Amino acid sequence: MLRDRRVVFDGRFLQFVVDEIALPDGTRGSRELVLHPGASAVLPVLATGEFLLVSQHRHAVGEDLWEIPAGKLEPGEAPLACAKRELIEETGHTATMWSELLWFYTTPGFSDERIILFLAEGLKRVGSPDSSEIGRCRAFSLDEAMGGIRTGWIHDAKTILAVLLYHTPPPSTAGRGKGVGR
Repeated sequence: MLRDRRVVFDGRFLQFVVDEIALPDGTRGSRELVLHPGASAVLPVLATGEFLLVSQHRHAVGEDLWEIPAGKLEPGEAPLACAKRELIEETGHTATMWSELLWFYTTPGFSDERIILFLAEGLKRVGSPDSSEIGRCRAFSLDEAMGGIRTGWIHDAKTILAVLLYHTPPPSTAGRGKGVGR
């Protein structure tokens, strides 16, 4: 239970706070947290069944990572609108079919960041990726993406989750709508 919150840093979209809390045994503790506005991510699937992934340099880890398109929610922006915006900006594509797959916390030990994951199908090229942000955009087969997860050249958690979710067939489709897994 929250007792007190102290804002340590208030940035452009992240806020760093120290919370004083009551622990389950009744004692007090403190937690350092990163507050985040939330984000949307999208697994874009081409008619061939291939995924579009983008390569972005991530300064925090000092690497170029292959990822699904994603971005933070702007104030008042709906998660689906954010996903559609990011798909165009990062891949130069739009989609005719959208499905919300799930949402998850990225690092609940120290942040409240929540990502809503979408599946985009019926892709149509409408432009080019934003070259100021994206290094490359390319299609990967399911086998290539699964190999990238197994051998470690796909490190990004949201991308790993999206590919594994797409790869895994639903337990049973009897009496249900169409599942995500293929």
